[in-house]
Order: sequence, then C-alpha cells, then structure tokens
Amino acid sequence: MEFWMAIFIGVLVAGAVFSLLRRSVFRLVIGVMLLSQAANLMVFTTAGLRTGQSGIIPADETVLSAAAADPLPQALVLTAIVIGFGMLAFAIALVYRATRAIRSHDLNDYKTTDSEL
Repeated sequence: MEFWMAIFIGVLVAGAVFSLLRRSVFRLVIGVMLLSQAANLMVFTTAGLRTGQSGIIPADETVLSAAAADPLPQALVLTAIVIGFGMLAFAIALVYRATRAIRSHDLNDYKTTDSEL
C-alpha cells in the first residue's frame, strides 16, 4: 500500500510543479494546494498505514501489544488540512481581487501594478 501511496504522492507533486510553472494566477493557487496536499499525504504515509484496524489499540485488546499507527502525524495532518484550507480561501479571495483590479490572469501583467492600484 505504501508503494501506491508513494506513486500517488509523486503524481501530486508533479502536477503541483506543472501548475506552479504556468503563467496563470489561478493555476498557481491550484499548484500550491496540490503541493500542500502531497506534503500532508507524505507525513500521513510515513506514520504507517493500517487497514481494518484501530489507529492505536485493536478493538479486542486493552493494551497495545503490536506496532500500530502513530497518532501524532494524524493530528498534525488534520491541523495542516484545516490551516491549508484557510490559506486557500484567503489566496482565492486575494487572487479574485487582484484579477478584478488588473483585468488579467497572466502573471507578467502583475509587474507594473504599483502605480495603478
């Protein structure tokens, strides 16, 4: 399962880099979002993936006897997702306002905006 997650994370990073290299401001925001989700998945995958079991202690035991998934990366990823969505909402609002002021989606048009705004 970790192999397929590594492939999926690689695809997300490749898509993020491709989007970050485009000239559109909206694709820049999408690239940042994809990169943050790839980083979240990487942290989550390094903690260990367990399917069909409890994250910490199996249901039929009262004491942890075998290796289980670490709950700290799960909490960190959950916090990172919430912060990432907040930053994404702010970035979308900022890009919307900037494109209304400049009337362009091209990043090259943003170079001469100091005197116009």
